[in-house]
Amino acid sequence: MTENHGVGGSIPPLGTIAGPSPSGGLTRTAVAREDERPHTIFQLPTPTLLLDRTRLERNVARMRDKVRELGVALRPHVKTAKSIDVLRVLSGGDDMPITVSTLAEARYFFAHGVTDILYAVGIAPVKLPEVAELIRAGCKLRVILDTPEAAEAVRHFIDAEGVRIEALIEIDSDGHRAGVAPTDPLLIEIGRHLGDCLAGVMTHAGASYDCRTRDEFEAMAEQERALTVAAAERLRAAGLPCPIVSVGSTPTLHYAQRLDGVTEARAGVYVFGDLVQAELGTCSIDDIAIGVLSSVIGHNRHHGRVLIDAGFLALSRDRGTGEMPIDCGYGAVCDPLTGALFENVTVSSTNQEHGIVTSVSGAIDFDRFPIGSRVLVLPNHACATAAAHDRYFVTRGEEAIIDIWERVNGW
Repeated sequence: MTENHGVGGSIPPLGTIAGPSPSGGLTRTAVAREDERPHTIFQLPTPTLLLDRTRLERNVARMRDKVRELGVALRPHVKTAKSIDVLRVLSGGDDMPITVSTLAEARYFFAHGVTDILYAVGIAPVKLPEVAELIRAGCKLRVILDTPEAAEAVRHFIDAEGVRIEALIEIDSDGHRAGVAPTDPLLIEIGRHLGDCLAGVMTHAGASYDCRTRDEFEAMAEQERALTVAAAERLRAAGLPCPIVSVGSTPTLHYAQRLDGVTEARAGVYVFGDLVQAELGTCSIDDIAIGVLSSVIGHNRHHGRVLIDAGFLALSRDRGTGEMPIDCGYGAVCDPLTGALFENVTVSSTNQEHGIVTSVSGAIDFDRFPIGSRVLVLPNHACATAAAHDRYFVTRGEEAIIDIWERVNGW
């Protein structure tokens, strides 16, 4: 992509400075001249979020080949990237159905021309007016639910407002979080409340993140598939429509051997990868496409600590690797140009604006981290880390910044 989204709109331009206002406070004055924009990562303020487009494209191609092999449609979950530019890489510029986790994402992507959207968080009745507004504007937005009460609320809203809202029933395929069991009598009751607005069934096997061996992953992927297909068959046997059978998580889709009876698969974090995914085997460290660029701001030689200016507001407090074989603290530390990991070094703790870098074995080599030098921190959980930032500075794994891509945050 050559379009630059770093200037204008709601995102303040780079080079913005603070000046006095008539009331004595500070106002922000835009400095948007092209010659003042950063051209290399070493001109960027820190902390900031980098995206390696080469790695992104490699990750996208790998998943595209996988779903083609499985014979299903891909409905990527854009909650990870929250960027139309990333979606354009995913889709190759073609129209593509997506999954979202917030209505802010739905609004943003619809405004950029995406019309087929699944809002994959159980619908709260208070959000139905906004759902209806998007549908009336031409968005094919579907919702999910898993209780008779929610289905009844949706049906009542449909009848009162005269707008058709299609819903999928969320299936519990692993006991992990939400959903109705495929054999539960409530499944048919929910379906009957929805009637002709029942669009299908969906599930997310979040328990796949607890798997550790290939056999466990493959068994979980098959369990996710089989139970969701069984739920669809029960609904059809009861005379209810069920055209969509939707499954997915990055681990189950990566390890799935077959998806018979499934119409579409959803996954999101595969586009970037992260340290958790690397431990689960869905990517390698060299596939992780995002990281937080940070500056070394201090040495605490007495306690063996290097301080960086990326704290929990820049990195998140996700400790997803904490119970895995390799605990990466709050992020692994690497060279921002070569991508080479600093062995046995992690961000071991964080404060709001400070990251504490220590060695997991022995004393840290302070000479490797001069004051003012940059490091790149790879995330435990790409979704959580990216959510702290409003844009990506895009590179090809080199010093040059080739583009700036906006993100949408909020709800």
